[in-house]
Amino acid sequence: MSWLEPVTLAGEHATLEPLDPAHEAALAEACADGRLWEIWYTTVPGPAQMGAEIARRLALRQAGTMLPFSVRHNASGRLAGMTTYMNVDATHRRVEIGSTWYAASVQRSALNTDCKALLLRHAFEQLDCIAVEFRTHCMNLRSRRAIERLGARLDGVLRSHVRMPNGSLRDTAVYSIVASEWPAVRANLDWMLRRPRADDAATTRAATPC
Repeated sequence: MSWLEPVTLAGEHATLEPLDPAHEAALAEACADGRLWEIWYTTVPGPAQMGAEIARRLALRQAGTMLPFSVRHNASGRLAGMTTYMNVDATHRRVEIGSTWYAASVQRSALNTDCKALLLRHAFEQLDCIAVEFRTHCMNLRSRRAIERLGARLDGVLRSHVRMPNGSLRDTAVYSIVASEWPAVRANLDWMLRRPRADDAATTRAATPC
């Protein structure tokens, strides 16, 4: 068995299921909710590109560099988005949480906080990671605020890091949580998930796709 194997992670608000080609129609429907692919500083697949995006992520899973999930919204039972462990470094036990998007209708819920808590808990407590990274467009201020609210710290900015679909160059803000910080981050996430829904809405509303 490899270090990173497909797994289902279940929380109160969200369930992360191994991505499967059978999810294409449901994810295409979720993606159409909010038309997130039109936000210029993100790379969210549109409904017509969903099948190709699923195939791309599964190919990276086969190569051992990504573990992709479909995000199920527990209250409705519907698939509501995608997220991944990516840039997997099995030798040094590091992963990045990214390539995440959610349907607009669930962005004012505790779903994002629950997803991040599930992924971080699995990374640090089951995979024994030394660090977990988050990356986003330097100009995606909502995503950056959401990452910072999780307790991640800014490592730096990669200037002219990647070329976006519109031809512009992305400066990438790189954040991380290291293993020694996890107990405090876990306590904060648990507290956030116990807060009234108004606070959870503020967290998730800030989490535009990375």
